[in-house]
Amino acid sequence: MEITPLLDWIEEPILSALFGVLTGAVFGVAAQRSSFCLRAATIDFARGNLGRPVAVWLLTFSTALIWVQSAQMLGLFRAEDARMMAVAGSWSGAVIGGLMFGVGMVLARGCSGRLLVLAATGNLRAVVSGLIFAVTAQMALHGWLAPLRQWLAGLWVTPGGHNLELFAALSLPKGSALGLGAGCAALALWLARRNQIGFSTLTFASGVGFAVALGWVLTFALSQVAFEPVSVTSATFSGPSASTLMFFLEPTPKLDFDVGLVPGVFLGAFFAAALTRELKFQGFERESQMRRSMFGSVLMGFGAMLAGGCAIGAGVTGTSIGTATAWLALLCMWIGAMATDRLVDQR
Repeated sequence: MEITPLLDWIEEPILSALFGVLTGAVFGVAAQRSSFCLRAATIDFARGNLGRPVAVWLLTFSTALIWVQSAQMLGLFRAEDARMMAVAGSWSGAVIGGLMFGVGMVLARGCSGRLLVLAATGNLRAVVSGLIFAVTAQMALHGWLAPLRQWLAGLWVTPGGHNLELFAALSLPKGSALGLGAGCAALALWLARRNQIGFSTLTFASGVGFAVALGWVLTFALSQVAFEPVSVTSATFSGPSASTLMFFLEPTPKLDFDVGLVPGVFLGAFFAAALTRELKFQGFERESQMRRSMFGSVLMGFGAMLAGGCAIGAGVTGTSIGTATAWLALLCMWIGAMATDRLVDQR
């Protein structure tokens, strides 16, 4: 992808932020219209169902794999240049953080990405929970919780100072990730047909996966021509939530992809909800619900930073490029969420 002409008109930090807004807007529209949510999928699965939430999540997950792996084959992106592949991964962080995030998203009634989408539609519960998530993520990144996060993450790390590509580590043939994505997509379409999910919902669910690939391709293209180093990244909501929060608090804020992503998701989800007349103010129904959501948001904020990503950042974006610790984190998120639903909500 040739973006050099754009740099003649737009400065690199602004262009990076605009790429974040574009990726976020695509994600926000698609996630709002498809009701994509990992929490809903894990609860549906935990209760013995394979209904709409599972089908939507599985289609998003599979199409992200397909889009990203296809982009690599076309030379539009290189996974080894991705930020999350260039640093050492943490097995201990993936397990502990993934479990914490899974517990937290059930208690908060939504993962970080879903809370952002809901906040754009007027859900004040999601606004409060999202702010607590962002503050906790920032504390885990650079604040009081950072030493604890670093200690837990350092208990067991990947060798060589960088993360592992899962399919290569398992000595699987080239194209295995694309084949897995195609198989998961076929299963998702079968579930969609069984649950009578409409074509529009399926299109938007695959659009969430497309947004992940779009972010990878845009940041990679910019990194190849920019004078200053540019992180190759895509949709995630732990680091960007903290970065967006600090952008409005620091005296000399810096623009980048992460800062543009969160506002982009909010705007995309807002306009999608407005066009379909789904904007509606909602609040906490009782005090106990508020306490539960606040505690869950804290668990998600710390868990996401420890695991190296949230339900989107690790569970879809990281897995789409084969990041080994992201796959482990996703598995632990499912386990933590299903166990919490079984022990807390079902009882």
